[in-house]
Amino acid sequence: MEIHYGHPSQDKIVGNIYHGRIEDVLPGLGSAFVGVGESKSLFLSRNELNDALLSAANVKPWQTDIPITNLLKRGQMLTLQVRREGIGNKNPQGTTKISLPGRFWVYIPTEDRLGVSRRVESVRAQRRIRRVARQLKRNGEGLIARTAAQWASDEDLKHDYELLVETWKSVQDAATKTKGPRLLYKGMGLVQTVLRDRLGPNVVEVIVDSPFFREKIGSFLDYMHMGDFKKLVNVHEGKGSLFDTYKIEEQIQAGLSRRVSLAGGGSLVIDETEALIAIDVNTGGDVRHRNQHAAILNTNLEAAEEIARQLRLRQISGIIIVDFVDMESPQDVQKVIDKVKEELKNDRVSADFVDMTALGLVEITRKRQGESLSDMLENAEFEA
Repeated sequence: MEIHYGHPSQDKIVGNIYHGRIEDVLPGLGSAFVGVGESKSLFLSRNELNDALLSAANVKPWQTDIPITNLLKRGQMLTLQVRREGIGNKNPQGTTKISLPGRFWVYIPTEDRLGVSRRVESVRAQRRIRRVARQLKRNGEGLIARTAAQWASDEDLKHDYELLVETWKSVQDAATKTKGPRLLYKGMGLVQTVLRDRLGPNVVEVIVDSPFFREKIGSFLDYMHMGDFKKLVNVHEGKGSLFDTYKIEEQIQAGLSRRVSLAGGGSLVIDETEALIAIDVNTGGDVRHRNQHAAILNTNLEAAEEIARQLRLRQISGIIIVDFVDMESPQDVQKVIDKVKEELKNDRVSADFVDMTALGLVEITRKRQGESLSDMLENAEFEA
């Protein structure tokens, strides 16, 4: 369903917190470039300034027409976080709205707010989490409960909060002790992030390819007070490699292929462009239905399910346009739209059905998280 790729030559900086110096302020773009000691400066837009910076300039959050030159000055030092990796020639994007993700909370030290993940569906669980959050958080800081919070005890929620507060204090202390641009906090690595975010009651097994990594993961789980999950971590013992046994390489290659076959004989053709992703649905040879309308509906329903999977697998983001096979029945059209909406709900990344155009094209948006799978693998192969 998903591939998360890490490579020694590509040190991800999303989540890193830096002490940076403003190099240039661009009033025409309402933005600034901030040097943080990395190869590329961070792009900082007016919308990413926190309430404290606005307050220091006697500006209210709703006063969006204030020129950025009134808020930021060249040479000014800021504490900011990387919110998005640079894509292609674009600079990474920064924000002064710092957020520190933990096991159960996302801690926001510079913004007074309280929220609960939309994946926590139980009203009772939501009420309990909000009650605990109000007891923990102080004025001026925010807490957003993650999905795993619904399974955590009140004591676990408190411990996670205290760990995040302590982390933020260490970031602040480091910022006061330095004058130039430097790294203050480094986000977790790929494996640690996946374990922190994904281990829950629905996980049956975590498979690794060596005892060394099992021990390393065990130490991390102890640190995160997630020791109960260590029994789920097993070393692959098959004759072939872990990737061979589960045919991972084949699935990666399928994730890079332009054409994707559907079980009923139809197919998808996926083209990635700079502006958007275009997906064309073809009927192919569906012979399971005598009725042409039924065959078309079946192909489109299969396509709706597979498209949602491909978005996750390929890490596709931005604007996605889907050309389903034309349907004459309004009821069939609605069935396909409902199927698209249903499948997109399973995506951990924010993905939404937008509309169907007058030409019958379905519009989908998916939050950008960085490079797509094809971009990552191509760049890694080139650098290697």
